[in-house]
Amino acid sequence: MDSHSTDAERRRVVLRLRRAEGQLRAVQTMIESGAPCNDVVQQLSACRRALDKAFFDVLACSVASVARKPVEQPGDTEKHLEEVAELLMRFG
Repeated sequence: MDSHSTDAERRRVVLRLRRAEGQLRAVQTMIESGAPCNDVVQQLSACRRALDKAFFDVLACSVASVARKPVEQPGDTEKHLEEVAELLMRFG
């Protein structure tokens, strides 16, 4: 996350990732102990949602950093919009 991100935003993403990390450890334990596949799938789905939320928070940060770039020359706005579109196509 860039220097324009607030401490609260960074903390929120790190907490989400730690939560997902804990969920993944729990899934590993479930698999090792022979838990039913349906239970494992449910927990993996929760992990994916947690990672998706963190991903979209960081992607939003990337889009915001492009939006904060100064418009100094004609065509800069279009260039910035192209950067955002590229980010979304590449990662979204």
